[in-house]
Amino acid sequence: MRHIPSADTQHTDILTFEDALRPVGDGYDRGAWLYVPDRYAEYRYILGTRGSRPLICVGVNPSTAVPGRLDNTLKSTERIALANGFDSFLMFNVYAQRATLPEDLDRELNPLLHAENLKAFRYVLGLAGEHPCVWAAWGAVIEKRGYLPGCVRDLARTGMSFGARWYTAGPRSRAGHPHHPLYLKKDSVLEPFEDLEAYLQSLEKKERSKP
Repeated sequence: MRHIPSADTQHTDILTFEDALRPVGDGYDRGAWLYVPDRYAEYRYILGTRGSRPLICVGVNPSTAVPGRLDNTLKSTERIALANGFDSFLMFNVYAQRATLPEDLDRELNPLLHAENLKAFRYVLGLAGEHPCVWAAWGAVIEKRGYLPGCVRDLARTGMSFGARWYTAGPRSRAGHPHHPLYLKKDSVLEPFEDLEAYLQSLEKKERSKP
C-alpha cells in the first residue's frame, strides 16, 4: 500500500505533539506500542514498541506502518534493534509527513510540523534514559528536499542536549549518508557515528553552494 499525501501539510490540520499524545484511537495494545498520533493521519510523530532499553531509529519520513502492521523498513529496524541488544525500538523521522515516496513530500518546509516533530524527538530521547542511542538511518533520501538537511542538524543539536550517542549500520554512501535500514542484514552491527559533526558540516556546505 502506498500513501500519497492528500495535500501539502500547510493545508492540513496538524495536532501539536502534546495534543497528539492524548489517547483517542483504539485497536492496538497501548502497553506494547507507542503510536503518536494514535490513529492514521497525514503525519506520524512516533511509532515503536515499549521497553526499558529502546533504540531510536531516525529515518526520513513515515509511510503506512501502524502498530501490528509494520512495513518492511520497520520490520528490518526492529530485527536490527533486537540483534544489537535493545529490547525495543522507536521509529522517528526527520520530517513527520506520511509519504511512501520521498518525491511526494512537501516541496517547502512546514515550520509548524517541524517544530512539533522536534518536541516529539525530545520526548523519545527522554524515554531512552541516560545517553539515548540514536540510529541515523535516513540514507541518500535526505537529498530529496532542500530542507531535510537542516532538519537533521536540528535533530542533532537536540540530541546533544540529551547526551545522545549516534550510530550507523551498514556502508555509508559516497556522500557520507548513513545507510537506510531496508536492505541491511538482520544481524547488522551498529557502529558509532564518530564523524557526525563533520557530516553535518558537509551538508551545510553543500547547501550553501547551491545557486
